[in-house]
Amino acid sequence: MPERPYRILIVDDEPNMLHMLSSVLKQDGFDPECAQTAQAALELAEKQTFDFILSDVRMAGMDGIQLLQTLRSRGIESMVILMSAYGNVDLALEAMRKGAYDYISKPFKTDEVVLALRKAAERERLRREVVRLRRKLQRFEVGPEIVACSRAVLDVLETAHQVARYDSSVLITGESGTGKELLAREIHRCSPRAQGSFVGINCGAIPAGLLESELFGHARGSFTGAVDEKTGFFEEADGGTLFLDEIGSMDVALQVKFLRALDSGEIRRVGETRPRTVSVRIIAATNQDLPDAIEKGLFRGDLFYRLNVVHLHLPPLSERREEIIPLVEHFVQALNKKMGLKITRITREAERALLNYQWKGNVRELQNVVERALIICSGDAITLDCLPYDIRVGGANVVAPVDADETLSLKKASRDLEKILINKALNRTGGNRSKAAALLEISYPSLLQKIKEYGMA
Repeated sequence: MPERPYRILIVDDEPNMLHMLSSVLKQDGFDPECAQTAQAALELAEKQTFDFILSDVRMAGMDGIQLLQTLRSRGIESMVILMSAYGNVDLALEAMRKGAYDYISKPFKTDEVVLALRKAAERERLRREVVRLRRKLQRFEVGPEIVACSRAVLDVLETAHQVARYDSSVLITGESGTGKELLAREIHRCSPRAQGSFVGINCGAIPAGLLESELFGHARGSFTGAVDEKTGFFEEADGGTLFLDEIGSMDVALQVKFLRALDSGEIRRVGETRPRTVSVRIIAATNQDLPDAIEKGLFRGDLFYRLNVVHLHLPPLSERREEIIPLVEHFVQALNKKMGLKITRITREAERALLNYQWKGNVRELQNVVERALIICSGDAITLDCLPYDIRVGGANVVAPVDADETLSLKKASRDLEKILINKALNRTGGNRSKAAALLEISYPSLLQKIKEYGMA
């Protein structure tokens, strides 16, 4: 996908300085945003992603050095360049020690700022290239279906690759949609059993009365409807891996037989007395709190400890937001090939909305949203309009606040304010336009007209 413009946040308590720097940097190809206080800058940086932050040092309230320290303490890694009219060597050294990329003394020529930012942009470009190459290498190492660039997931994969060489049971936990089955398949792919079958079963999707037959198979005539003998999942996975998703849904009575099979390596089909020997590696997964289920008598403690030899936990997507855009790129590439499309990029506004959304359905929800976006896209880019309503308004930055330093036009400021209030009303009413019109104290037709006029449909 083409490189997006570098986003820069300019922080200075002098409106003229903000306006001058914003204009110069915009002409040089940057995407600037302004803040007149460090506190306002901090709030913006927590909601949006900026490549660079260009900040004055001496400001009322929080100064530039304190802003830098607070940014780093909150995990915001934007490259910071400080500037000050009170420049001296000690202040510059302090700024560098606190993590600033560069220091510029006022007064300065605009070329100095542009040059400093170009140097920083080149460093950022190289960093992005390293990240891209690492992603490519990681995808090659962990298989084409897995995208991993967060430290948390990379640590899980490292442990998964270590345990893959052995037959120890693995318990994978995590919310629904985090990729537990993909991780199980990765363990199988890297194991000595890779040439064998990977058999997956969702214990929660099969009625309790049928699960035993599905797992162990049954003899002909063993119960009503058993007109033929059936091979169970244990036998299908012989020599390979058996993956049991939603293991916490398994009936307690069946857990006893399942545990016996794990310990002995033998199974009996329903209706048979002859044992069959199988060699199966077990990987189980759950989104439930199994220790809590044990206390309530819903899950056997001995089975839990038998499965929990190695425990791998996949964090929710909301805790690994650095993977959202790489995952979108991955899904776009795969769906382009599958659906015969040619979507080449995602707009900055759409990217921002995706990053700000909470993703309660995790990776599975993200994949569905990307597929929907590709279906309704009319051009070569995923735009904000391609995304579902709750994602468009759920991103707090769908409409930027009115900035008096950017425009003196009352007409434009009024339009921007209307868009903000309409978005807030729609968000508060869950998209109900009739209720939103009542909150805004305008007629329903007037609201529809404004939504159409502002391109908010």
